[in-house]
Amino acid sequence: MTTPQQLVEAALAASTSHDCVVIARVSTSANLRWANNTLTTNGVMVSASLSIVAFHHTATGVATGSVSGSVTTLDQARALSGAADAAARGASDAEDRADLAEGRVSPDWEDAPEGTDIGVYRDFAPALGEEFRRASGEDRVLYGFVDHDVTTTYLATSRGVRLRHVQPTGHYACTAKDAGLTRSAWVGGATRDFTDVDAHAMAHQVAQRLAWGARRIDLPAGRYDTILPPSSVADLMIDAYWGAGARVAHEGESVYSRPGGGTRIGEQMVAPGVHLFSDPEHPGLQCQPWVSAAASDNTDSVFDNALPLTRTDWIRDGRLEALLQTRHSAGLTGQPATPMIDNLVLEVDGGTGSVEDLVSGTERGLLLTCLWYIREVDPQSMLLTGLTRDGVYVVEDGEIVGMANNFRWNESPIDLLSRFTAASATVPSFSREWGDDYFSRTATPALRVPDFNMSSVAQGV
Repeated sequence: MTTPQQLVEAALAASTSHDCVVIARVSTSANLRWANNTLTTNGVMVSASLSIVAFHHTATGVATGSVSGSVTTLDQARALSGAADAAARGASDAEDRADLAEGRVSPDWEDAPEGTDIGVYRDFAPALGEEFRRASGEDRVLYGFVDHDVTTTYLATSRGVRLRHVQPTGHYACTAKDAGLTRSAWVGGATRDFTDVDAHAMAHQVAQRLAWGARRIDLPAGRYDTILPPSSVADLMIDAYWGAGARVAHEGESVYSRPGGGTRIGEQMVAPGVHLFSDPEHPGLQCQPWVSAAASDNTDSVFDNALPLTRTDWIRDGRLEALLQTRHSAGLTGQPATPMIDNLVLEVDGGTGSVEDLVSGTERGLLLTCLWYIREVDPQSMLLTGLTRDGVYVVEDGEIVGMANNFRWNESPIDLLSRFTAASATVPSFSREWGDDYFSRTATPALRVPDFNMSSVAQGV
């Protein structure tokens, strides 16, 4: 069987361009799905892909061409390399030109890809079966899924770089409905290996939330004292992170732009005591510690492949410290290069306790479960809009007394970080909107916002 290393080396050897970067990814995923208190599907999938970036020197600069595809044979790897060469020869000069990284070699470069299998659920699946029986006996219906993926990435260049990284990623989500399908509740989370996921605890939590909704309390639109759990905070912080491109800010097109020109790096942007950072070595959220970019855009550059990644403070003590910078945008802004990292942590000085503690300290307000269908309205203020889903609970005198209707909301995550009045401790979290497919490694606190804008009632949601 052809190994990923052999595919990579064949692609490099076949390239006729002046330089070449090859990124191979081999992924194995195992999943379970359930509906109506019954396991419906399970399976294991394996995929392999190759991304090749060719660098063609011209009289005035360097042109690049990128191609990606599913590759399993040496001939396919060579053909893909030829396609990248042709794309580079037909391209115009790249504006993000920079020197490529020189030879860095991972000690485990020669190791085979790692994988997963259905055995990762050896403890979770039997417990889930018990919860199916319990739910049926108590007139609840459970729906949901779990997924575990292990991706091994190999990055090699014509400059001698040979890097390897193994990334485990897992998540779970469970929705409960009453027998009449009139109420629903949701819980979800992220994990690296499912050893820390308790199906009994998951089912108990979603049952508790469903029970909170036995009493319906219709409320009008307005501003409410609102508790955002860590999952909802993760939804919003990911948007704030993805919108933090330095080049866009430098050009005056984002909330991070300084009026009159440039970025707001160095300015106090949110409340003191707020810290937002990424760190490839953060416990429980470990991620790839070097850049791998198959194409260039406002926040990534193919010239930055193999650059090492270390902890980056985006906001420290409320002050904007850094934005997503390629080496090219760093040259425009006069700041260090700070590429995107595949995790995000929000911490608040003095944050303590849990969501339940924030609830107990609320006289009258709302507890959200999750946000969804999030879209940007105004990039210069980072105003977002979206809907609530699967549980907006009414709090009175520190107790949850019922479930309200759903709302459309309008808020800016940057503004919220200046207006919140209380924060819990930071815990591993999972964004329902973005965690499944895009960004699952987050740790955030719950936040209490005294005037969260529920702009309209969402009918039929």
